[in-house]
Amino acid sequence: MAHDLRELFEKERSQKQFQMKKGHEDRFLDLLEKELPVEDKRSFNFWWLGIAASVTILVSVGVYFITQHGKQTEMPTQVVSTTNADMPKQNQIGLGDLSPDLQKLETYYVANINLALSKVEISDDNKEIVDGYLEQLEELNQEYIALNSELNEIGPNDQTIAAMVQNLQLRAQLLQKLNEKLNQLKTSKNAQSNHII
Repeated sequence: MAHDLRELFEKERSQKQFQMKKGHEDRFLDLLEKELPVEDKRSFNFWWLGIAASVTILVSVGVYFITQHGKQTEMPTQVVSTTNADMPKQNQIGLGDLSPDLQKLETYYVANINLALSKVEISDDNKEIVDGYLEQLEELNQEYIALNSELNEIGPNDQTIAAMVQNLQLRAQLLQKLNEKLNQLKTSKNAQSNHII
């Protein structure tokens, strides 16, 4: 009696042919249709909702850009210059061209400076403060350009590289101080307005 069950089932399956009654599939589909009817008719058309949603999104984006354009004041577009746009292009090298580490460092500071610049909110109340800081940033940018010229004329040396890195650090610190000053100004104005009310 040491038969394998698989062998027994295979023998039985090969000897008997199981077949369904004729029309079984049709009867099953009819029952299925009665229980779960398929509705081909839509009582409500959704195509116009898609058009309305598209128009709403377009109008919202348009309004957003119009309001943002109205809020922007004159701000220098370039405070961080890592390219030699102000100098003639004759085999110019920059800080990032000297080594991969210096390139990472330069990219890091430029990204932080641009991020800090993007967070600056200019209003009529703080315009003078922001303009003062932006003038200092422009002076630092001009020094950076001069240091880059020196780097190209004299060649890479520790003093020039250190001065360029320090320049980038100073700009990042200056923008950090500006954001702190603007936050203090905003906090004091909120406190004054709450005190007056």
